[in-house]
Amino acid sequence: MGKITGFMEFTRELPEKRPPQERVDDYNEFVLNFSDEKLNEQSARCMDCGTPFCHEGCPLGNLIPEFNDAVYRKRWKEAFDILSSTNNFPEFTGRICPAPCESSCVLGINQPAITIEEIEKHIIEIAFEQGFVQPKIPNLRTGKKVAIIGSGPAGMAAAVQLNYAGHHVTVFERDDEPGGLLRYGIPDFKLEKWVVERRIKLMKEEGIVIECNTNVGVDISINDLKREYHAIILAGGSTIPRDLTIPGRELKGIHFAMDFLKQQNKRVSLKNVKDEDILATAKNVIVIGGGDTGSDCVGTSNRQKAKSVTQFELMPKPPGSRTPFMPWPTYPMILKTTSSHEEGAKRHWAIATKEFMGDKNGNLKAVKIVELEWRFTEENKPAHFVEVPGSESEIPCELVLLAMGFIHPQHEGLLKQLEVKLDERGNVEASEKNYNTNISKIFAAGDMRRGQSLVVWAISEGRECARKVDEYLVGYSLLETKDQNILHEV
Repeated sequence: MGKITGFMEFTRELPEKRPPQERVDDYNEFVLNFSDEKLNEQSARCMDCGTPFCHEGCPLGNLIPEFNDAVYRKRWKEAFDILSSTNNFPEFTGRICPAPCESSCVLGINQPAITIEEIEKHIIEIAFEQGFVQPKIPNLRTGKKVAIIGSGPAGMAAAVQLNYAGHHVTVFERDDEPGGLLRYGIPDFKLEKWVVERRIKLMKEEGIVIECNTNVGVDISINDLKREYHAIILAGGSTIPRDLTIPGRELKGIHFAMDFLKQQNKRVSLKNVKDEDILATAKNVIVIGGGDTGSDCVGTSNRQKAKSVTQFELMPKPPGSRTPFMPWPTYPMILKTTSSHEEGAKRHWAIATKEFMGDKNGNLKAVKIVELEWRFTEENKPAHFVEVPGSESEIPCELVLLAMGFIHPQHEGLLKQLEVKLDERGNVEASEKNYNTNISKIFAAGDMRRGQSLVVWAISEGRECARKVDEYLVGYSLLETKDQNILHEV
């Protein structure tokens, strides 16, 4: 490595952020850039460890020690080449990935891990600035045509890889803009949409065709696609949200988180919101669900100037650091305080919502909750909870946002028309060995196949599925797999 003693000389640092009281007045990204000196120091912390667990922790198998070394030496083209060899969209993962690679960092055994995610973001942004990122247009075309249904990170990654392989790729998206979750799910203060649009523009320059406002199974027949294309990839994501069917669910003021977030993303992009406005302005807001989507609802509610924001989590409060039950290098389930929480929110753990309460006009006015006690019984048996006697209470609110995750892809329409086989969780059944479904020449990838997961996993799924489709079309593939990346590292 560039500085073999760097991990002993420098500690972990993150870039500064704009103050919370300032950033809640807009929807712009607020994490500032490292200075050249700080970027050099942070990359110098990479240890040149004998077995770099970081790339195994990364679903993409990123070659992290190599690009850290290139950053330390200020070899930006080399750093970009290494990073882009495994990751099609580091500008996305460098902003929104929870960085499982950092949890696996060997330095993290007894020191703070390396700032891998931030270094990744700086590499790609410097690469765009210096003109290293150019359209990769294949020299030869195979004549094979592939249709990809869904333009989220899995569909985008599969499209880019198959286009590299020389196939003609068309992506179908039912929304008015491509990007899926990246475009309409993640708030701009975490991922400004010019970042997505920049990548989409590059994909089109490479020869990928993207058809928006096209709902396959409604606007276009799946049978027509089967006749016209040599292979089809289902990458529509996991879009059916988990509901909370308790008394009062029909009251006005209870909405799914993604409906709320999508509306605000449209407003920021100066697009019309066709449905009735869902706004937190001057309201007491309760967010049910403690994950990233719930956090996004907290940040958006603060920017809409909610009167108060409260977040409930069913599970007990996690510990602040690793315990013996979550040893390195596993991903630790520890307390996470996001940038949205820094901006203001009351957080409550081990809470169950019992009832939504309304006024005589059918408007939400409060929620009835109860505290929970989690109990561990027999060994290897899951924990269960019981309600704490006498702990029921009512909390006033005018808006509830349900952010409890997604259960499976939409079955009505395309999947039912295809009669594609589903697994026990309601996802499209396709083996990880070849990603093909029970229908000839139809494959599946991303959340539609594996269930709700991370953007970095969706990209990995898209890449791996693309390789299997390439093999199906021409009998072999030169596209790299994650396993090959790790072998190269070793």
